[in-house]
Amino acid sequence: MDSDIPQPANIEYEIELTPLALEMLAGVKDQRHQKSLSDRIDKLKIDPEKQGKPLIDKLKGYRSVRAVGQRYRIIYKVELEKVVVLVVGVGLQKEGSKGDIYTLLQKLLEE
Repeated sequence: MDSDIPQPANIEYEIELTPLALEMLAGVKDQRHQKSLSDRIDKLKIDPEKQGKPLIDKLKGYRSVRAVGQRYRIIYKVELEKVVVLVVGVGLQKEGSKGDIYTLLQKLLEE
């Protein structure tokens, strides 16, 4: 049962944003939303694997957490061995739209 690397309690994870995530965050026009998203990303430093929900199918291995009054999603991956939270995308959930954050990321991660 030692497949999971035990992590000390309250360890602080380092946050890394991919160039795509930085671009998406910069693309959020409303400054208050941008700040709110940044603050929410910051909160992933503590217990990121207990936040958000695990994603399935093509985004398996990633997690999604809601931000800015449930409108935005922050998609990230917890890298336990490096103690890093890698944020890969930030955007609005718009089911059925090409601009939907999950649709965009599925396409980009396939490339």
